[in-house]
Amino acid sequence: MTLRTDGGWNVKEENASRASSSHDTKAEAVDRAKELAKNQELGQVVIHKKEMTIQTEHTYGKDPYPPKG
Repeated sequence: MTLRTDGGWNVKEENASRASSSHDTKAEAVDRAKELAKNQELGQVVIHKKEMTIQTEHTYGKDPYPPKG
């Protein structure tokens, strides 16, 4: 999730060139990001603060343990 210049928040998938959704509040953006991540086999939400440092991370789905390799 990234902060927009107008104070809103964007939800962007990793390596995407543009946001998948835009929201007026951070809470709305977090909810949408979690919804998208939960629909993946293995999804992760990285929540950023306004200064773009990482605030927290959430992982959803089946974590392959033991890891391959």
